[in-house]
Amino acid sequence: MTVSTPITLASAGPLLFSPELSPSGGAVLFVADVAAATVFAFELEPEGAAQEGAQRVRVEQLDAKLASLLGVQRGGAIIRGMTVHPQSHAVYLSIARGRGAEAGPALVRVGADGELGVVELDAVPVTSFELDDAPAVDDERMDVWLDGTDEAAATREIYGVQLSIAQVPARRSTITDLAWVDGALFVAGMSNEEFASRLRRVSYPFDGSVDEASVEIFHVDHGTYETQSPIRALTSFDGGAGILATYTCTPVVHFDVAELKNGALVRGRTVAELGPMNQPFSLVSYDRDGQEFLLVSNTRHPLLKIAAASIAGQAGLTQPISEPGAPLGVERETLDAHAGVTWMASLDRGAVVVVQNDDGEQRLRTLEAAVL
Repeated sequence: MTVSTPITLASAGPLLFSPELSPSGGAVLFVADVAAATVFAFELEPEGAAQEGAQRVRVEQLDAKLASLLGVQRGGAIIRGMTVHPQSHAVYLSIARGRGAEAGPALVRVGADGELGVVELDAVPVTSFELDDAPAVDDERMDVWLDGTDEAAATREIYGVQLSIAQVPARRSTITDLAWVDGALFVAGMSNEEFASRLRRVSYPFDGSVDEASVEIFHVDHGTYETQSPIRALTSFDGGAGILATYTCTPVVHFDVAELKNGALVRGRTVAELGPMNQPFSLVSYDRDGQEFLLVSNTRHPLLKIAAASIAGQAGLTQPISEPGAPLGVERETLDAHAGVTWMASLDRGAVVVVQNDDGEQRLRTLEAAVL
């Protein structure tokens, strides 16, 4: 539906730019308002293409600069999503002013020169799509966050690992990530159904049509098939024929897009287990030396790297990790030089923009494929 501007966002959530420009030549920015169970599509004005060889974005003391810009204490500006403008390569950040359910949202643009500014959406043409399967406000089911960003997070030690654990209402995980796959918007998160983990394919421009599929995976660490835990991050794969998704504790799963039909219960193929007591932030792909690779950022390990070519031949994992000799799926490489990376977004096929926590400081930087 078309929305009369101005609108007021109720919460900060995932962001995504469509790779396809609007009829006016501008970029379409999808903004997930999790509290409203709605995805807004803002048609931004053209920004101009990034020049070849132009400066790559880099910001030191990002957390302090965000706090100053938004008028909150340092540590009070919580990133909930990140995406890169397809023309200008400016970075857009979805920010919560605070850690609780009532935290106000803000949208911040970071130019290639490192300058930060609040994006005002009052006069921007916008359409929206409201999800009809969101958990109700009084839904008693809970989701577990391990990223330390919620006010209810408490530190616990489990098997010698320090974890920051928060239980949050299912509705706050209605939308956990967005992806553009084969010309459609995919929306991951939790639903009001018994099989709560949901993957939705929404047509854009929004015309009210949506395919809503419940998804099931074999969780190697838990040793069981699961339909409750939501996808944390996802990306297009195999030219749009597939989707790769990651979950908490930390399976990587392949879904065949052709199977994601409305009302279906789709079982994904678990292709890797990246370790327990861990929550992924982002999943992106890039090219190096003529090959495609995937990166998974997460709460416990440095960046984890997977060769995309290894996924097609990997049989689905169905053996609990607790059993001797249980396979862990495709090979992965731990990039120790890139510890502390949280949010990521593709700048182009040869570079990835990341948020990195290093020595108590948050930085925004661009990593070229040659160092990954």
